[in-house]
Amino acid sequence: MPKNKKINVEGKEITIISENENEFISLTDMLKAKDGDFFIADWLRNRNTIEYLGVWETVYNPDFNYGEFAIIKSQAGLNSYKLSIKEWTEKTNAIGIKATTGRYGGTFAHPDIAFEFGMWISPQFKIYLIKEFQRLKKEETEKLKLEWNLQRTLVKVNYKIHTDSIKQNLIPEEITNKQAGFIYANEADLLNVALFNISAKEWRSKSINIKGNLRDEASIEQLVVLSNLESINALLIDQGIPQKERLIQLNKVAINQMKSLLNNHTIQNKLT
Repeated sequence: MPKNKKINVEGKEITIISENENEFISLTDMLKAKDGDFFIADWLRNRNTIEYLGVWETVYNPDFNYGEFAIIKSQAGLNSYKLSIKEWTEKTNAIGIKATTGRYGGTFAHPDIAFEFGMWISPQFKIYLIKEFQRLKKEETEKLKLEWNLQRTLVKVNYKIHTDSIKQNLIPEEITNKQAGFIYANEADLLNVALFNISAKEWRSKSINIKGNLRDEASIEQLVVLSNLESINALLIDQGIPQKERLIQLNKVAINQMKSLLNNHTIQNKLT
């Protein structure tokens, strides 16, 4: 079932659904703000509407049926002309607007198209619709940044546990700081290989145009697993397990935990 969100525009609750990383705004909800008895079909029969939809589909839809579109466009605006959302999508293979059934049923459109529909309701409604949609996107971005920073903080905490274990168990006495640094880096790369299947040096050689490092490019799920690997590796080091054996165990843990995170819809909803 599609995930849905709500925004409030001039006292009207507008539903937004997400499908395959695309968002669609409910035209059915928006229509409640239109004075008088109007239907979405009234908007769809307008020639300017058809021209706009055709341009949008041309830009974003490689499978758009231009032949059927030309026929529809030639008839748009006539008194006898009638066209439903279902007919529009079936004849032209349109993707920017859709009719859905079920609990969240109604007519939904890509934000670009929904904003144009908002202008048909009233210029003021369109402005407030865009404003509320932008506010929602800003809140989602800030939430994602907060979750990202939380995960990075968790990684840093476990990193301290990890390095303390290395210092106590793997670094001999009377060596230079440079030599100690090699051991720390070597253990950090052990985790990189276990999780990302690549060392930091190998990643850098393949990513010369990317700023930052391998871990800066990690997903939230990967950062969660990385923080777990640091704690587990610290325990394995304390147990005196050789590095080669630790790598095999950590790799298995990384695979299992990534599968679990990516397959757990409850966790995914919190991370997205």
